Amino acid sequence: MTKIFIQTYGCALNNSDSELMAGLLKDAGFEIANNLEECTLTIINTCTVKQNSETKFFRALKKAEEENKKVVVAGCIPQADHELLNNELKNISVIGTKQLNKILEAVVETLSGHVFQDIKDEKNQRLNLPKIRKNPIIEIVPICEGCLGNCSYCKTKQARGDLFSYNTEKIITQIKDALKDGVKEIWITAQDTGTYGKDIDTNIVDLLNKIIEIEGDFKVRMGMCNPNYIKEHLKEIIKILKHKNMFKFIHIPIQSGSNNVLKHMRRKYTQEEYYEIIETIKKEIPDITIATDIIVGYPTETDKDFELSLKLIQETKPSVMNLSRYWPRPKTDAANLKPITSQIVMERSKKIKKLFTDINKEENKDYINQEVTIIIDETGKDNTMIGRNDNYKQVIVNTPINLGKKTTVKIVSTTEHYLRAF
Repeated sequence: MTKIFIQTYGCALNNSDSELMAGLLKDAGFEIANNLEECTLTIINTCTVKQNSETKFFRALKKAEEENKKVVVAGCIPQADHELLNNELKNISVIGTKQLNKILEAVVETLSGHVFQDIKDEKNQRLNLPKIRKNPIIEIVPICEGCLGNCSYCKTKQARGDLFSYNTEKIITQIKDALKDGVKEIWITAQDTGTYGKDIDTNIVDLLNKIIEIEGDFKVRMGMCNPNYIKEHLKEIIKILKHKNMFKFIHIPIQSGSNNVLKHMRRKYTQEEYYEIIETIKKEIPDITIATDIIVGYPTETDKDFELSLKLIQETKPSVMNLSRYWPRPKTDAANLKPITSQIVMERSKKIKKLFTDINKEENKDYINQEVTIIIDETGKDNTMIGRNDNYKQVIVNTPINLGKKTTVKIVSTTEHYLRAF
């Protein structure tokens, strides 16, 4: 039986894409390998959001070729950069983000010694297809692809395109089927979950209300939602986040604390609106986990602008901060701007990272001696298990516990990133 190894880079949506490709290939009689060494063909599912992700892809491609493995490249990099098919990927099989249903054809053609390439701009009908979950208790459910934004620095738009929302009933069917398989966590994902339904006469609130009313013992994690769309439904989303089937967790990216920078980035909100949203949510759900994203070193970011980002982190105290140093991405408007020197960007990055770390070290200490109920959702290092409490805090447990099991533990120590229990 021919073995296929799938390498995945990037977000939860990319991981979901890989799960689907694995399921389709397994149904066709292929075996999914655990590593590059044991496979005949490798699929490299790529991410284009950062330069670092692109560098990792080309490194993985080089290694596969050195080991004489047949290769299919998938995902955002070829979808965003069509020119690659005439250059670096000229003799390599390629599918983009919108051709998941073509993976079997691509693999068969490649194994036969042919080059298969398809990156046409099609609409994915990707729900309720066979899949192999990377984690048997987590179901990643894409609810839409693309977005309504036009951020000056973003290359993902070139890969995922404009908003295309998936059918509500098909989403519900996929979740119900996953729960029958023993899934305990539902991850709702998209480039921007808040845009869901704006192209099909519905909205994220209606969808979430349908999801949380499904019978079963499960938790839902809502994926990233930009501030301008959170603001549209703030009261309704807060009510939903209080439901027993929702993790008290929300990911609202700010990117910069400066309105000047936000304007240059073409973000559709202000820092004042962000402050108001966070204050309103925390007033209603004081222990909520709030994640945010920050870009340091955008070309027009002055020292004063950066100080406003520091102030925002200090005052809003996010529990999770995805920090990125700005890097120009080809064919984006921001790439035409004069960059800030790398030394300044590095210094700013270190400064804001230290601030975040110090804040979270102190915030997490409040959990010490608390008893919390967690869902075990991952196997950790050194015989540990990893669980999530109601507000999606990561809890490390030294006791062997089965995946998917709920248990009550006592927090004995903390770091800036996780809680530890015995």
